[in-house]
Amino acid sequence: MYNERSETLKKIKKRFLFTLIAIIALVFFFYFQNNSIVITESTISSKRIPASFNDYKIVQLSDLHSKTFGNRQNVLVEKVSNTNPDLIVFTGDLVDSKNYNEDTSLNLIRELIHIAPIYFVTGNHEWWSGKFDILEKELNDIGVKVLRNTNDVISKGHEKIQIIGIDDPAYVNDSYTERSITEGAIENSVEGMEDDYFKILLSHRPEFLSIYSKYGIDVVFSGHAHGGQVRIPFVGGLVAPNQGFLPKYTAGKYDLDNTSMFVNRGLGNSTIPLRIFNRPEIIVLTLSRS
Repeated sequence: MYNERSETLKKIKKRFLFTLIAIIALVFFFYFQNNSIVITESTISSKRIPASFNDYKIVQLSDLHSKTFGNRQNVLVEKVSNTNPDLIVFTGDLVDSKNYNEDTSLNLIRELIHIAPIYFVTGNHEWWSGKFDILEKELNDIGVKVLRNTNDVISKGHEKIQIIGIDDPAYVNDSYTERSITEGAIENSVEGMEDDYFKILLSHRPEFLSIYSKYGIDVVFSGHAHGGQVRIPFVGGLVAPNQGFLPKYTAGKYDLDNTSMFVNRGLGNSTIPLRIFNRPEIIVLTLSRS
């Protein structure tokens, strides 16, 4: 009887140990997936890129959702700084409407502005928060250029490229109307622009690529899809807002006609609290004159 009890206790201890190891491994896996930032580097070549913009480096960030990466965002800031960008663009959802933390988000921007100029466009959570007027003023005070259905010119010497930024149409519920508003925003934004300039568009929504490609846009930076939240190997993202299950545009580069769109997997989470096989992302795009 003693031996039987002893063996039973050993089996229980082994099962407990294996269970504990499995739980620890799972916790580490989820922590790593949601906090270890990956840098994705790409190059785009075009004869439309001015010679002085050859090797010009743009860092894209998106969908922070008020997430913290270290003290005063030092982990994220250091990774951006190490890429030596000429420009930083942020494509919406700097804050999260449900867990609004303006200080956490603005701490990041206050640090990044010392690295390179920043352009910003709204995401749906800026609008859903109901506090964008205050946030916009803070961003402007820091020195960020907030593009709201407008364009700007970036100069190097005597040569220029153009950058366009449109508001997210989150205040409209009907998807057809959102599409119409997006197209109208681009039409207003590109009015009066030079056709022969290299053009960059900042827009939170990737699902409107067919619209972007109609307006002579060379490069689009987008986000919103969170990489599909859960990425299935050899398949792609599982679900994305406004695209549903097995969405088409979740991460990476997509080409349509003469337009290339880069979709950032984002940094934080919102409705779905976990990422799986889908680490937070910084995109680094280098312009190359061909």
